[in-house]
Amino acid sequence: MELARVIGTVVASQKYEGLEGTKLLLVEPLDEVLAVVGEPFVAVDHEQKAGPGDVVSWVGGREAALVCPVHFVPVDAAIVSIVDDVQVEA
Repeated sequence: MELARVIGTVVASQKYEGLEGTKLLLVEPLDEVLAVVGEPFVAVDHEQKAGPGDVVSWVGGREAALVCPVHFVPVDAAIVSIVDDVQVEA
């Protein structure tokens, strides 16, 4: 799992079959000290609980497709939890 911060939402008037009713969020990847480490990307939020400003954990690849109600839909990233706190040992 990786960390990211939600920075916006994506609206799609048409979605691939199996993605209807899912929320698409724009997220920016973070490192363990919550610094931005890459370009923003779109992630599916099947639980529809994350919102702008939330730090989330996400999975990519095949695991991302398994998070959705219909398995093996064409997604590259999926949010799996909202992160409350990150503590890094010195």
